[in-house]
Amino acid sequence: MMELLELILVLATVVGVTDGNTILVKDNGGQTIPVRLACIKAPDATGQAYTLAATQRLKQLLPPKTPVVIRSTEQLDDGRTVGEVFVDNRSVNLLLVESGNAIVDRESLQNCYESKTQFLIAEANAKNKHLGLWQQSKVKLNFHAK
Repeated sequence: MMELLELILVLATVVGVTDGNTILVKDNGGQTIPVRLACIKAPDATGQAYTLAATQRLKQLLPPKTPVVIRSTEQLDDGRTVGEVFVDNRSVNLLLVESGNAIVDRESLQNCYESKTQFLIAEANAKNKHLGLWQQSKVKLNFHAK
């Protein structure tokens, strides 16, 4: 029996990009909230070329004042929202995986149940094409933990 999950959508506007995995948005109530991108991991080591590339890609996809819809998957104890961020009906989380700027976080992938297969296919394609993180034969990077 499939469990029904409550769909929580937040309409917001991008304030800025914190790193390759976190953005700041202003919700409809005018509150600024940090949002961690669900179901993906972006490189964590500061100054590392891949970290900069992931952050730059996110800044390209989400310039300030961009209207976004966030499908919230969970609330963290530190007040951050975790969610899938959409611009013009496209998942930014998925776009980062497609371009090789992030990998699929298999531990939290069930939170993106509707697009789980798309995430895995996008990662396989990025790997096959040696995009971004996959340019090296073995990916040995530090990734954000939750």
